[in-house]
Amino acid sequence: MNKQLHSRRKQRGFVERSTSSDLPPVGPDVVARLANEPLQDVLHTLDSDLKGLTLADVGQRQTRYGPNEIAHDKPPHWAVQLFGAFKNPFVMVLLALATVSYFTDVYFADPGDEDYMGISILLTMVTISGLLRFFSEFRSLRAAEKLKAMVRTTASVRRRVTATGVPERHEVAMRELVVGDIVTLQAGDMIPADLRLIESRDLFISQAVLTGEALPVEKYDTLGAVAQKSAETTAGQGNANLLDLSNICFMGTNVVSGTATGVVVATAGDTYFGALATNVVSHKRVETSFDRGVNSVSWLLIRFMLVMVPVVFMINGLTKGDWVSALTFALAVAVGLTPEMLPMIVSANLARGAMAMSRRKVVVKRLNSVQNFGAMDVLCTDKTGTLTQDRIILEQHLDVAGDEREDVLRLGWLNSYHQSGQRNLIDVAIIRRANEIGEAVQPRDFSKIDELPFDFVRRRLSVVVADAHGEHLMITKGAVEEMLSVSTHVQTPQGVRALDDTARAILLARAEAYNADGFRVLVVATRDIPASETKTQYKTSDEVGLTVCGFLTFLDPPKDSAAPAIAALREHGVTVKVLTGDNPIVTINVCRQVGLEPGTPLLGTDIEPMDDATLREAVGRTTVFAKLAPLHKARVVKALQANGHTVGFLGDGINDAPALRDADVGISVDTGADIAKETADIILLEKSLMVLEEGVIKGRETFGNILKYLNMTASSNFGNVFSVLVASAFLPWQPMLAMQLLVQNLVYDISQMFLPWDRMDPEFLKKPRKWDAGNIRRFMLWLGPTSSVFDITTYALMWTVFGAGALYHAHGGDAGQVIMNSGWFVEGLVSQTLVVHLLRTQKIPFLQSTPALPIMLSTTVAIALACWLPYSPFADALGFVALPGTYFYWLAATMLGYIALAQVVKTIYIRRFGRWF
Repeated sequence: MNKQLHSRRKQRGFVERSTSSDLPPVGPDVVARLANEPLQDVLHTLDSDLKGLTLADVGQRQTRYGPNEIAHDKPPHWAVQLFGAFKNPFVMVLLALATVSYFTDVYFADPGDEDYMGISILLTMVTISGLLRFFSEFRSLRAAEKLKAMVRTTASVRRRVTATGVPERHEVAMRELVVGDIVTLQAGDMIPADLRLIESRDLFISQAVLTGEALPVEKYDTLGAVAQKSAETTAGQGNANLLDLSNICFMGTNVVSGTATGVVVATAGDTYFGALATNVVSHKRVETSFDRGVNSVSWLLIRFMLVMVPVVFMINGLTKGDWVSALTFALAVAVGLTPEMLPMIVSANLARGAMAMSRRKVVVKRLNSVQNFGAMDVLCTDKTGTLTQDRIILEQHLDVAGDEREDVLRLGWLNSYHQSGQRNLIDVAIIRRANEIGEAVQPRDFSKIDELPFDFVRRRLSVVVADAHGEHLMITKGAVEEMLSVSTHVQTPQGVRALDDTARAILLARAEAYNADGFRVLVVATRDIPASETKTQYKTSDEVGLTVCGFLTFLDPPKDSAAPAIAALREHGVTVKVLTGDNPIVTINVCRQVGLEPGTPLLGTDIEPMDDATLREAVGRTTVFAKLAPLHKARVVKALQANGHTVGFLGDGINDAPALRDADVGISVDTGADIAKETADIILLEKSLMVLEEGVIKGRETFGNILKYLNMTASSNFGNVFSVLVASAFLPWQPMLAMQLLVQNLVYDISQMFLPWDRMDPEFLKKPRKWDAGNIRRFMLWLGPTSSVFDITTYALMWTVFGAGALYHAHGGDAGQVIMNSGWFVEGLVSQTLVVHLLRTQKIPFLQSTPALPIMLSTTVAIALACWLPYSPFADALGFVALPGTYFYWLAATMLGYIALAQVVKTIYIRRFGRWF
């Protein structure tokens, strides 16, 4: 048998991974071939069975083929991460400068006078920056993987313990699936691998992640004409029309509605999804505001460097006449302008933010979303489970006259009990209520014939059952308007009546009255199916001629935490908008109970005819969006983004997936649908707006510490360059050696490593923050020259009081340069480090805002090191001389003046521009 099977596979052209075993064939071409094979042959080819694989089969295939996951979903190997840590524009600049410095030393220095100290410092800076970034990102990626492991995406499979064992339903992680597994699907499920359908009922699949097409496509368990044609074309043209196969479901897509069973024909890299060699769900995302912000700031600083460095080079070359020395000094200035710690600071901040948020029951799947979370100024959320308790209660089961009737509950129970799709809170409420009443409303003499699953267009669900006599009855429940559109009669206390316009208006008015009282309303209707029309499979076209039997009213009470959470979000500059598929009257009622002024709601039917410009204008003034289809939610999110907002979307259902993908930060919950969890950037372990508010604060704190580094480094570097330009124009020699500039920059950068551990002022956290390269440029131009004032006074002090000028006039040449270099080095590094405490807050430092302990320690060590180096054993090698004791009195006076002037400039800046960072 095995030899015959092996021969048959080879004749069909299947690709074998193993010639030493009869494991099933794999490869991209296999899927297209299996789509056109009879089901029994497919099962033989895959060595599978409708009862499912045995556990031994599964273990053997997992060992042979590995986990069912796309390689790009895994963290890169540590070696790849290490290389990537050095791959950023600032490190490239430093390496280019090191290369130029090397050739300058080799070809222009006198024999025996080569000095590789500058190159050593440059490479040290590159190494420290790269390694710190590597360790930071390595830890953050490991932390992110641990956090993501808390959110499992599973699949439902049939498996047996032994070959003769009874098939059992197992819920397993998607990565544990193997070729030949029998998988069952229902609404909301992610397709865990490439599947050949065995059976299906009204199965609609969203293939948007693969095709970009928004509308779902229907899939069938039979090959059919469409699949037959597609399979034949595909067999001749490769994978060109593979997605058109109507009996194949592809990994990464998701079930919109219906149910199905399928056999796994490809996993991991052998799926169509894997053949794309990318995680489509993630990589289809546009560049986030975080990415754009980092890039804009990085290139701002690089452009500034490209302008300033040639100016320094030309001034020094023209005034000193030593072009080689001028080049060396210009390179050191370029290094001084390069914020090489930026990638490390960013990574460390994001990692700390993600871990801190995890302690607040927020799992961050994508680190960059931490900043987007803080920048969010509009939160779009569903109503159920967020504003409400997520525990729907069936309050009433009424006939059309408004009287309690157990018959209506009995019909609702039959519908909910027999439906096999994604059982929602309404079904749970109906069954719970029926259990409370007892067997009187739980008829067991009905058997299920078929069902028409819920979808977001029909907004109803039908079940066909047969009674003890074999007569078929269709029981349908759904939204009021959608139910009335397919109903022709109404069951009144006086008997069945035609559903004319008057009766329809009465029913609508009654439903609206229930809605106004805060109830969600469903209509229950039935249709007796004559024996001549009975069949084993029904279609949505059979949902006609229904008789309305009554109403089911549900109450979903508001959460106690919803009102204070909305108030807290509002206080922090986040506007909450409600996007729901529910009734507008119920939604308005709930919104008012939680302190959210609903205004005039915008319905899905209103959005449909709007062009983008009209919708952009409408979303700005609207708080409640009701009766929305999935694509309506996505359009609202895009319209808000087009208005300049950073939009977060909180959703947990299948219908939320398009909006989650389009939002700046998609937020779901660990109990949500698979597609929602897969699409989201952030997963909440507790579905609460209060948790969101805490996450927003942590996101802003993380972003604030990144902005601190950028503003402080950019302004201090600009001040140093401005001081260099002044000194180069008026001093007879360079105010500081290139090597001294490099050491100064190295010590300062190391002191900034602990900024991620700093705290932010509460005022900063009150508003959403975005990247603003213009403000960083303005900050740099205002605060940078402040330090230059005291650099110039230090030049004058060293020239006059400490004799640098007298030495030069007496001896000429470089006489006096050593004392000048030593004095300015200490003053420059002390002022650059000390001003961190002033610039890190818009308040008065120490008195109104105290830095975190790591910042206190790192800046203190840097200042102490600056004062020690002229007296250290390295002084001669670095070109320093011991400074007289009186210098430090002048240094203290200079620092007091600098802090006072910087505080005045800061106050003026805040008053003029209304902001600090």
